[in-house]
Amino acid sequence: MVRTPLTPEERERGERLGRLLREARGSRSMVEIAAGAGISAETLRKIETGRAPTPAFFTVAALARTLGLSMDELAGQCTPVEVAATPAAAVA
Repeated sequence: MVRTPLTPEERERGERLGRLLREARGSRSMVEIAAGAGISAETLRKIETGRAPTPAFFTVAALARTLGLSMDELAGQCTPVEVAATPAAAVA
């Protein structure tokens, strides 16, 4: 199965979700939160750093529950925003 590449907006939304989760975690350990949500610390690390920008719904729901966040709040703060594409000439 080939996965279509993510758009810049989807990557930005994933990075924003990661930042929100990291801020909500505060001083609690990654291991503690991951265990409470039933996921591995490595999965949480990938979500928080944006390396897993499209986590499964139930993963996000479990993290929200563990962190005391509402899904409505997370969804509202992670709405897509338009990201300007970098021109190919500027990348080279």
